[in-house]
Amino acid sequence: MYSLSVLCGTRPSDRGTEALQNTESYPSAPGKTPVKLLRTFEPRVVAVIANAVHGAFPPHTFRDDGLLVVNPEGRHPIFDMVERAEKQWEQKLKAASKTYLQAVTEYRRRYRRSPPPGFDRWWSYVKKNGVQLPDEYDQIYHDLEPFWGIKTVDLKAIQREWEDHRDSYTLAKKLPNDPNLRRELLTGAYQMVELMEAVQHLLPPFRAVFSPHDNPNVFVAHALKAAALVAANSQTKIRMRDLPRPHYNGWLSACSPNSSALVSSDPAPPDTKTFIYDHRATMDVCNHPTLLRQHGQLLSHGIGPGSLHSIVPQFSYSSTSLHMDIHVTPTLSWVDDIPRRDDPKFEDKADRRLLWRGAETGIRHDHTKEWRLSHRDRLVAWANELNGTTRVLRSPVSETERVGSGEDIQMSSLNPAMLDIAFAGQPLSCSKSKDQCELLLASYEWRPKQSIAEAGQYKYIMDVDGNGWSSRFKRLMTSNSLIFKSTIYPEWYSDRVAPWVHYVPVKVDYSDLHDSLSFFRGNLVTGQGAHEEMASKIARAGREWSKSFWRKEDMIAYMFRLFLEYARVMSNDRDSSG
Repeated sequence: MYSLSVLCGTRPSDRGTEALQNTESYPSAPGKTPVKLLRTFEPRVVAVIANAVHGAFPPHTFRDDGLLVVNPEGRHPIFDMVERAEKQWEQKLKAASKTYLQAVTEYRRRYRRSPPPGFDRWWSYVKKNGVQLPDEYDQIYHDLEPFWGIKTVDLKAIQREWEDHRDSYTLAKKLPNDPNLRRELLTGAYQMVELMEAVQHLLPPFRAVFSPHDNPNVFVAHALKAAALVAANSQTKIRMRDLPRPHYNGWLSACSPNSSALVSSDPAPPDTKTFIYDHRATMDVCNHPTLLRQHGQLLSHGIGPGSLHSIVPQFSYSSTSLHMDIHVTPTLSWVDDIPRRDDPKFEDKADRRLLWRGAETGIRHDHTKEWRLSHRDRLVAWANELNGTTRVLRSPVSETERVGSGEDIQMSSLNPAMLDIAFAGQPLSCSKSKDQCELLLASYEWRPKQSIAEAGQYKYIMDVDGNGWSSRFKRLMTSNSLIFKSTIYPEWYSDRVAPWVHYVPVKVDYSDLHDSLSFFRGNLVTGQGAHEEMASKIARAGREWSKSFWRKEDMIAYMFRLFLEYARVMSNDRDSSG
């Protein structure tokens, strides 16, 4: 009998993107017949006529890097992003496999190989426990695919070597009399064992090294990962020693030579309004190199660490687009529900400001680090700025109004009315120097910690990364509040959730936050143009998603499938198994 043990040591097409001069159709407002126009009209004149007569709008630009660029002549972009996201989510739900045969066929179509041994047992668990979207496990494929290009003898050697690292623990499906069994009280490790207890008898033997830390650390140069992927795609195997030697270039060494980080800068002018429509795409640091100067995870290492010389199969709580850590389902801070007494319905919440409280984690605060640029430091400084003005898009009363280019509003009027954002309690992430901690107290807004019941009075709540991924996101999504999320960490559920359907994505520079919040809240004084019915709808959908797609059964299904895939890729007969 075996048991689990812990051992320590083509973008979719956009509505209305046809060029006017090449077609006779022009997109109309929702629910209206498309406008037919003569091609002999000068395009700008045609657009004015269409808008005036039929409420039609010229399109915004949906860029391949996940950002929407606002066209001032169009309608408010949030209408477009919500409409688009809801349609794509419904299509994803409708296309999900319903039978085992469909799941196998879809697996082969996506990954060009047969499912791993035990896939039938995994499918039985999925069907028995009502796990939805059984095809959406692309994250596992992307995490493990490079290992298919490396000989298993090398993978096993680096895995054994990695087990001896001080900051690691090993989860193993093994015989009870294994002489290498060691135990240590690691909360996350034993929570994972407890999570998988119900299906451990269905898993194949394996040994997997986990990091107990919040942030990732498997940093590999692009040349190494690309060589492994080429080998995997050609169904060949190379030795670890034959991988190209990395040339130290910090973070940028993980980027493709064709990426924006190494070729060009952001194509949008600095004064152009942009929003996130594809959250995962905007987490790609190589296509958004400005993130290097905006997030503590990246700032902490200056120009970046040196690349590892090997591709290491390590499981971690979080990973960025620059790292190769294998994603898991974190068990820390998971909740099933929030007592209703602590979390009124959205309509009954009294405070219409955006709330955030937290510690100043994300970077070490000492003279060697540029901590003022880190994501949490900037959030608190930005939210409490009272000097100057900022341009904010006007929230329209109806969808038939053009969005315009915004209006300048005094920060002293805007921020106190819209935001309740501050560090909580006392500084934690400062050096031992008393002066450093006092500098943090003087530099930022500090307010008392809040209970869950106190936070439950806010309609809008912000979620932002800490030292790594945000462990509070599950609890926040389970609430009746509308959640705004800023992050650089794709997670295990990223293929199984929809921004603008379940939550509001926020850029790491926060340049879209005033605009998004104003859309839902409306005018600062009168509330005119508020779209709280849409806010309530997204908040409800987010809670329903948390209760239906982020159950313990869903986490088990992900890890079950991950361990099946991992056991196969580490097996000597992996090419013939399936």
